[in-house]
Amino acid sequence: MNNNIILEIKDLSISYKNKNVLKEINLKIEKEKVYSIIGPNGCGKTTLMRTISRGIKPKQGKVLLYGNNIFNMKNKHVAKKMSILNQANDTISDVNVRKLVQYGRYAHKDWWKGIDDNDDKIVEWAMEKTGVTSLQNRRIDTLSGGEKQRAWIAMSIAQKPEILLLDEPTTYLDICHQLEIMELISRLNKEEGITIVMVLHDINHAARYSDELVVINNKKIHSQGDPWTILESKVLEEVFKIESEITKDKDTDKPIFYAKKVVSNS
Repeated sequence: MNNNIILEIKDLSISYKNKNVLKEINLKIEKEKVYSIIGPNGCGKTTLMRTISRGIKPKQGKVLLYGNNIFNMKNKHVAKKMSILNQANDTISDVNVRKLVQYGRYAHKDWWKGIDDNDDKIVEWAMEKTGVTSLQNRRIDTLSGGEKQRAWIAMSIAQKPEILLLDEPTTYLDICHQLEIMELISRLNKEEGITIVMVLHDINHAARYSDELVVINNKKIHSQGDPWTILESKVLEEVFKIESEITKDKDTDKPIFYAKKVVSNS
């Protein structure tokens, strides 16, 4: 048994109204690594993320957190180990940043107990880590897209999770804020040892910031491996239907791909 496995998906299949969305997914997530799930639109990336985070209960298969089926665990027990940040976070918009980040501590509190000094220290830490301390008195609905995302990440890490799930964390952000969020996620992994599992649309971001890429296609895991192994294989042609050129990022030694043309279906 590999003691580094924090999360394991075993024989997972998901169906909606008798339509298969995911088939026989098997995936092992190791501690303190960064994984990016990539694939064409509609391949099931978000469905997989929603299942891992207990948003969808599978009819077949298991999601194991440290060997325990997450669907048999109490909400608070899961929240102490795992935090999820979805694509859209509009449910809370009329509170200030500090209050939002405090919500991340509720997984560690009995319902009748308020925020104590230890919680305040963790809230301060989370805001400092994500660069939102100066925004703590601002309402969420007055922030820019990048500021909002950093505030939500602050709330997520205030849970002090061991694993952070992110569903397309750079969606709707301009390129500057995309890079800002990706650098933040990378620091949380390197400095805090938080395991990261994220769905990404941008393949180059996935390659640059990940230890492993998980490619989903035709409802199954097509391939998994380090960015060089994945991008130098035929994944881009077989899954994304493009011919490409691969070069090396001189700063990170990670691969960068350039799309050259669409692969003909004929």
